[in-house]
Amino acid sequence: MPKIAIIGGGLVGLSTALCLSESLPQCSVTIISETFSPNTTGDVAAGCLIPHAYPDTSLQQQKEWFKETFDHLLKIANSPEASTAGISLLSGWQIYKTSPKEIYPFWSDLVLGFRTMTDAELAKFPGYSFGQAFTTLKCQSSLYLAWMKKRFQNHGGLVHREKVINVWDLHGKYDVIVNCSGIGSRNLFDDLSIYPVKGQVLQVHAPWLKHFIRDGDGSTYIYPGISSTTLGGTREKHDWTLSPDAKTSKEIFERCCSLEPSLQGSRVIEEKVGLRPVRSAIRLEKEIMIKNGHQLPVIHNYGHGGGGFSVHIGTAKTASRLVKELLVDLRYIQTKSKL
Repeated sequence: MPKIAIIGGGLVGLSTALCLSESLPQCSVTIISETFSPNTTGDVAAGCLIPHAYPDTSLQQQKEWFKETFDHLLKIANSPEASTAGISLLSGWQIYKTSPKEIYPFWSDLVLGFRTMTDAELAKFPGYSFGQAFTTLKCQSSLYLAWMKKRFQNHGGLVHREKVINVWDLHGKYDVIVNCSGIGSRNLFDDLSIYPVKGQVLQVHAPWLKHFIRDGDGSTYIYPGISSTTLGGTREKHDWTLSPDAKTSKEIFERCCSLEPSLQGSRVIEEKVGLRPVRSAIRLEKEIMIKNGHQLPVIHNYGHGGGGFSVHIGTAKTASRLVKELLVDLRYIQTKSKL
């Protein structure tokens, strides 16, 4: 039985592990991670499926990943599992002070009911001249991550809480390593092209809100969820601090109140901070590492930045296909060497 180890227990690691356990039942799959929910970057994210473009990944590829993710989650949203998995449909508005270059972004035909906003709708947002209305999906991360982990374990998947210091420590114990370590790839795999972008959000109690509102530049957003509403946000490049800043929280709250004045009556539940693992393209490829004549087969799947929820199932499926190809290659090599 081939043994596969996934490094990383966040959104990307869990979804990849679950996809592998379902598509390759003949394999033993183990997640190795120092942290799991509720202490991952994914737990801070609003979990709303609105893609952003990765500069060095083709739009066609990004569209395929988003479609696979959206279709997969929509099936769950339409199933009895929806409430347990924390997945729901969410309608709302993306608004702009000046019209964007792309009236119809590359993903507009994949979400539900995409259209430009009417003048009556725009009247709700003084100072904004253009907007897009659509229905998308939202994952409540605390429920969704726990649901995936449980489902993975029910498929026979194993979970080890441990920090991987050196990837070569796994040599001889596993046949294939899948790297979903995100920002940890800087140290584990010497990838200095990945860097943190700090994001701070507020969780507030505002059950009267039923629609999302997002400034088109991504600076300010309001995402109602199952148990709370997420207000954001910030993008602070190369900032490694994980503690929330009171002044920043005040600024976020004021910006969101300017878009939705009723938020003045909301109660702040929690401040959260996460480090988005940003690079110019998601790294999704095979690598055969070599050291002292030994080989260590690795599949990389990391660098999703702030767009992980929008593409995580698509990238998990691609990573699973690469693992399968690698296992076929390895068997072929072993067969030839015996002849």
